[in-house]
Order: sequence, then C-alpha cells, then structure tokens
Amino acid sequence: MPNIKSAKKRTVVIEKKTLRNKMIKSDLRTAVKKADTAIAENTDNKNEAVKAAVKKIDMACSKGILHKNTAANKKSKLMKRLAQSNG
Repeated sequence: MPNIKSAKKRTVVIEKKTLRNKMIKSDLRTAVKKADTAIAENTDNKNEAVKAAVKKIDMACSKGILHKNTAANKKSKLMKRLAQSNG
C-alpha cells in the first residue's frame, strides 16, 4: 500500500480506468460474438449485428483499448465473414 498521497491517488485512478477498460472490452467481445453467431446461423439481423460490432470496435479503438491495426483486422475479418455468408 502506498504511503505518498499522489501514489494513493494513482492507485484509485488506475482502478477506475481498469474497470472502464474491462467494461468496454467485455461489451466488445459480446458484440463480436453476437455478430459471429448471427452470421453462422444466417439470421435476418446479421447486418445490424455486424454494424453494432463494428461500432464497438471503433469505440474501443478511439478509447485506446485496441490498437488501430488490431481494430482494422477485426473489422476486416468480420466483414469478410459477412460477405461470404451473403454470397
């Protein structure tokens, strides 16, 4: 446990950031899984699910949780799977 006031504050701030990052990552994974299952089951709302997943990926990238190239790869793979299921 830190003794210095600024170190104590940093631990509190880091805990808050960690919770925020976990929440965003969890939402991201959930959205991608929903999109994958929608594509696999060929449901009517697969386009909306993919759109929601891409939005979550972009949000995670803008918050600094995902690197921009990682986000681009995830979006590309998702769109590729969607295109294969459509045609």
